[in-house]
Amino acid sequence: MNSTHHPQPVPIREINQPAHLGLGIDTGGTQTRWALAGVDEEIIASGTAEGLSALHFNSLEGKNTFQQVFSGLAATAGTHGILQTVRAGITGFGGEVGNLQSMLAKIFDLPEHHIRVGNDIEIAYLDIFRPGAGYLIYAGTGSIAAYIDEHAKFHRAGGRGYLLDDGGGGFWIAREALRHIWRLEDEQPELWRESPLGRNVFQLIGGHEWNQSREFIYQRSRGDIGKLALAVASAAENDEVALDILKRAGEELARLGIAMCNRFGNKPIALSGRVQELHPIIAESLKQHLPPEISFRQSTCQAHFSAARLAARQLQSLSL
Repeated sequence: MNSTHHPQPVPIREINQPAHLGLGIDTGGTQTRWALAGVDEEIIASGTAEGLSALHFNSLEGKNTFQQVFSGLAATAGTHGILQTVRAGITGFGGEVGNLQSMLAKIFDLPEHHIRVGNDIEIAYLDIFRPGAGYLIYAGTGSIAAYIDEHAKFHRAGGRGYLLDDGGGGFWIAREALRHIWRLEDEQPELWRESPLGRNVFQLIGGHEWNQSREFIYQRSRGDIGKLALAVASAAENDEVALDILKRAGEELARLGIAMCNRFGNKPIALSGRVQELHPIIAESLKQHLPPEISFRQSTCQAHFSAARLAARQLQSLSL
């Protein structure tokens, strides 16, 4: 056969050459999601890992967990190609870039300027809106409203953490349910047996004794506690208290959107995060508590994909 019909050597080398990759990371209290993208911004792999937050940096044990999770991500990324950039959105991150960026640079064996760290909500916003186009209300374990203006400046309402507020988030829903259940137990012991809400919550906790609730509340992670919101949602059809808690969650989330409108003017509002998946009444209540002239929609955010694409764009600007 004529040699001109054989495949050219350049394409063969390109096919066999490991891909240069950007890693996008979206950490939350319940779960960390990651994705890898090539220079063309196509997602080539994704997955999940243990939940994390910036609060992990407050203890040695937390730092070790952080290092283990991200070391695992580095190993996984290495099986798909050559990792060159990282874009991480970390829940609870307040802008203290230095130590975190340095740690990630060591874990991923990359120069610090190849790694960009920010709040997970910034990543989520850019996945749904272009700067200046609207407000994002994000409700997972916690809750926050975000706005990135035309000058790329980040503005927030809420997101103050579960000890102070986070109204309408999963932790808040769980706390409101437990507060109600145990106050009734103070007044009428064993009343939980007649309550779908009480039965569902105690089933998820693993028992109805106070010491079991106490251990769950004060020794589990905020993400684990936030998962009790599932028990509240499953009781809503047969329990007026559970339904009322979910309605009030929607009202709490609407407050965040209204705060943004009061500050920057009326703009479209999008709700994202896993809380909206608990029960339709949450989004319905949110919409009911917004002024009618404000556009509202629900959105399924894939922030780890957005972060991966942002990391891929940085690839294009680097001299590899």
